[in-house]
Amino acid sequence: MTDEHLLDSRTAWIRLAAIVALSTLGGAGMWTVVVALPHVQAEFGAGRGDASLPYTLTMLGLGIGGVVMGRLADRFGVMRPLLLAILMLSGGYVLAGLAPSLIVYALAQGVMIGMLGASVSFAPLMADASLWFRRRRGIAVALAASGNYLAGVVWPPLLTALITAYGWRVAHVTVGVICLLAMLPLALMLRGRAPGLQQNGRRSDVGAARPLGLSRNGLTLVLAFAGIACCVAMAMPQVHIVAYCGDLGYGVARGAEMLSLMLGCGIVSRLVSGLLADRIGGLPTLLLGAVAQGAALSLFLFFDGLGSLFLLSALFGLFQGGIVPSYAVVVRENFPASEVGFRVGIVLSSTLVGMALGGWLSGVIFDATGSYAAAFLNGTAWNAANVLIIATLLLRRRARPAAPATALDRPAGAATP
Repeated sequence: MTDEHLLDSRTAWIRLAAIVALSTLGGAGMWTVVVALPHVQAEFGAGRGDASLPYTLTMLGLGIGGVVMGRLADRFGVMRPLLLAILMLSGGYVLAGLAPSLIVYALAQGVMIGMLGASVSFAPLMADASLWFRRRRGIAVALAASGNYLAGVVWPPLLTALITAYGWRVAHVTVGVICLLAMLPLALMLRGRAPGLQQNGRRSDVGAARPLGLSRNGLTLVLAFAGIACCVAMAMPQVHIVAYCGDLGYGVARGAEMLSLMLGCGIVSRLVSGLLADRIGGLPTLLLGAVAQGAALSLFLFFDGLGSLFLLSALFGLFQGGIVPSYAVVVRENFPASEVGFRVGIVLSSTLVGMALGGWLSGVIFDATGSYAAAFLNGTAWNAANVLIIATLLLRRRARPAAPATALDRPAGAATP
């Protein structure tokens, strides 16, 4: 194609910077609900399980919206669904701030903020970034994925300060206004279509009929199950660390700081995993991350001092941050580019389903036991299931090399298999 010169170009890097900024701003939809959980619970007089429902619906909405918005982005380009998402995200925060009941708040979070709003800032933006790079695709995808964690660094302390000063309702309306004003001009920077894409959004390429000895749909399903399992485990500290610190008497502000630290370290993990995946492949990188996450999660069972929790939050972030981007790399290694956007959407959406399920299960287990110990054990068991799935796929890969890459997918200078 005549536009191949745009791959890895200055234009691509400027677009990537806009994507990271949009992902950071739009990621508010995932993380502010975590900080607001104890405040919403107190106002509506709900149990911990019921108060976790808004987070669960938000994650489910992000998962469904990621697939739907990804399809729209494939057809119309990412800018149009992004503009719609900005309006929904901002309106959802205003509605959440005015919510007269927990169910209205939960629906505003799940439908407007999650499914129709923040969903575009995750899988669709990652997929768009991957189409603009060849030599630096791994680090580009990692940077795009890091916007989600940058959101976790920026938004929790900001929302905590707003809640302390004005209350959680005014804080939500303020976040909606910020997203509207900051995201609209950035969205207009994503007007151009990706290099190599035809007018109908398709590419001419080929891929293995049975990647890793499975059908394409079969491998997608297996990766989706693995994504659910890994993120049920991942959700335990990320969703409940703020409430956990409040229960231990350290205060929710300390919990918000731990969440920011966890996600800040996760950014480092995502960048390192991107570089590592370019050297050893997506599946080995994914397995390393899963094993390390399980080890860090199990340590929460033995240490609950303030200093220990800060240390464990940093360790957990460093170990688990690269897992989700590695799934996107695995998909790109095993599917043709014409299918990657849709299948990345499915697999990454499954990780959000896992986050939703894990957040809800942890709240229910806490309500049933009065302690987070059983919830940490539950997360560790789900993590073990994820390790088993990825290890099995690695064993299958030994006898079945990955499908050959196309010209637009193959790194510059790479030999043809």
